[in-house]
Amino acid sequence: MTFPKMEMKMTQRINKILSEAGLASRRKADELIESGRVMLNGKILRELGAKADWGKDSIRVDGREIPGPSEKIYLMLNKPFGYVCTLNDPQGRHIVTDLLRDVPQRVYPVGRLDFDSMGLVLLTNDGDFSFQMTHPKYHVPRTYKVTVQGDVSEKDINAIKNGVELEDGFIGVSSAALIGRQGDKSLIRLTITQGRNRIVRRMIEAIGFSVVHLVRIGFGNLELGDLKVGKYRHLEPEEVKELMEMSSQKGKGKTKDSRIRGFKDSSARSKGTRGKEKMI
Repeated sequence: MTFPKMEMKMTQRINKILSEAGLASRRKADELIESGRVMLNGKILRELGAKADWGKDSIRVDGREIPGPSEKIYLMLNKPFGYVCTLNDPQGRHIVTDLLRDVPQRVYPVGRLDFDSMGLVLLTNDGDFSFQMTHPKYHVPRTYKVTVQGDVSEKDINAIKNGVELEDGFIGVSSAALIGRQGDKSLIRLTITQGRNRIVRRMIEAIGFSVVHLVRIGFGNLELGDLKVGKYRHLEPEEVKELMEMSSQKGKGKTKDSRIRGFKDSSARSKGTRGKEKMI
């Protein structure tokens, strides 16, 4: 299913329009403007706060007209191993949008999930939604099931709960639990609200262990459920609304101390098969 076209404001900042069009993040869009690569109604644009009426004004990037506003679409994908969350990979690896069928809209991943990680990835063409799901101030929780080499103890779990100091700063968690063992391996359920490069793997390495297998099983109020690897489904309007409302509440409830930002796991309903599931 697709969502009805959103009612657009008459004028919007051009960096927001470029983000909504899936061409760049707002920050990257500002860089495009500053470098003179954006034209508005035939004139090179250099004013960062400039606005335009998307769909009526002519907006070009590198000489090419940007697409007009389109229907909003929101997908949940169970990413397989060996795919990257980008629209263009210089190394020629598989990208997550290769897995999509019968999706005419241009969509892009909401955040990243490592090449060697699996699990829940959201895709959309809604820049506002993507921004709210990924910006640190909204503290949207991501939950992972992590298979760790070695015998992880409750002391190790407590070390994770207390937060870990990494080379790029402190990282806290919302929750961490030892959920089982498989031979010489331990299974951990971990929820964090910050997105950094390979953050879960680096946290585990910081307490002296290595990750064997990592699956993202939750994002906000959504759970992967029994959505099969390599398959995807459309989110229901109610699910999108709940995600936006939850993240808005978290954004308003930001604490002054960045080390005390955890909150309990959402009592998310298992929605892995809700909606029409696409076969790949």
